[in-house]
Amino acid sequence: MVDNKSNKHKNYRAKTLGNHTLHPETQMMGYGYDPMLSEGALKPPIFMTSTFTFASAQDGKEFFELAYGKREARAKEQPGLIYSRINNPDLEVLEDRLALWENADCAAAFASGMAAISTCLWSYLRPGDVIVYSAPIYGGTEHLIRNILPLYGIKSVEFEAGGPEPTLPIALDEAKALGRVAVIFTETPANPTNNLVDLEACANEAKRMEAETGTKPIVMVDNTFLGPVWQHPLEHGCDIVIYSLTKYVAGHSDVVAGAAVGSHEVMGPVRGFRTILGTMCDPHSGWLIMRSLETLKLRMTAAAENARIIAEYLRDHPKVSKVHYLGFLSEDDPCYRIFTEQAKSAGSTFSFDVIGGEREAFAVLDNLQIIKLAVSLGGTESLMEHPFTMTHSDVPDDVKIRLGIGENLVRISVGIENVDDLIADLEQALSAI
Repeated sequence: MVDNKSNKHKNYRAKTLGNHTLHPETQMMGYGYDPMLSEGALKPPIFMTSTFTFASAQDGKEFFELAYGKREARAKEQPGLIYSRINNPDLEVLEDRLALWENADCAAAFASGMAAISTCLWSYLRPGDVIVYSAPIYGGTEHLIRNILPLYGIKSVEFEAGGPEPTLPIALDEAKALGRVAVIFTETPANPTNNLVDLEACANEAKRMEAETGTKPIVMVDNTFLGPVWQHPLEHGCDIVIYSLTKYVAGHSDVVAGAAVGSHEVMGPVRGFRTILGTMCDPHSGWLIMRSLETLKLRMTAAAENARIIAEYLRDHPKVSKVHYLGFLSEDDPCYRIFTEQAKSAGSTFSFDVIGGEREAFAVLDNLQIIKLAVSLGGTESLMEHPFTMTHSDVPDDVKIRLGIGENLVRISVGIENVDDLIADLEQALSAI
């Protein structure tokens, strides 16, 4: 390691420059990393190691005490490196930078979005507990809640995103009769309908439950569709923000990873469970995601502008009956207020209904030439899929229909290609109906 005294005055965790507060997109270039600790390398090296050596046995003892919560950290004490299942330099820098977007205390990186979701849920749910969740949500999350958690004695109650009447209070009262309500889980915008959930209302209802029962449900939000650039759930009183980093954050459809962000207090159990379950992200994936963070705002801004233009084109197309795009919400829509108060953009993933059914939807998808027929979202390339038979295949058909996921609905994740080319592709694909 190089010891360059001329650089010792620099603070690589500074969030301000004098009286000026630095923006996250600037911080992505260097926050949390001192090049002089890695031979002056401008970018963090990939620390592909399973274990780390201790300078002394006493250091090893103290590192483990802190890692396993046997004592509180001393003033300015940072956790020492032990083993890459517990901590790793690449993941620590990545987590520091992810936390900046939410103005959070800390973050934890995981092997996938589902690893993040499941670890967070296992951290706070116990046999006999109840989870209240919004619908629709990603099909994998729905399967976990509906089919796997009951095997461990955990019940669930659903409330619907969007709609003219708030259904969360009713769901919470129903859940309270079943057991301890431990978690309120929501995904907003909802996948794939783009219906919205009022996050501040979720936080307020959790406080109401605490006043009534003495136990406050942890409010967890899957923020993959709009975050971390366009929506910040912690600002609205939520406890844990969860991401599939695979999507917009990594952004190139070549990494699978997830993350959870929150306060030190709330994230403590999550980080502890991650260590024991072994659901952490690997160093190489963490390094790739750090690189992607540098262009995150640029990519999400370009994709959102493309999506706006495409949504306007589809809205006027004679073979499209409805476009589920947040930018089209009318002032009398119950989601309009939520959108204006909670989100900074309509994002770049939305769904639309073609006139017809499965046959017509498949005809459009099968005739795409530039847009790829694939699941996932948030990459540089545009993708389309059929939620009814693909991402939400395991959701009962009657539930899908009730939630507005019909056989004629297709989902598009708009990328950063030339928007005229994407419209030309959609035009020729829609002509196949």
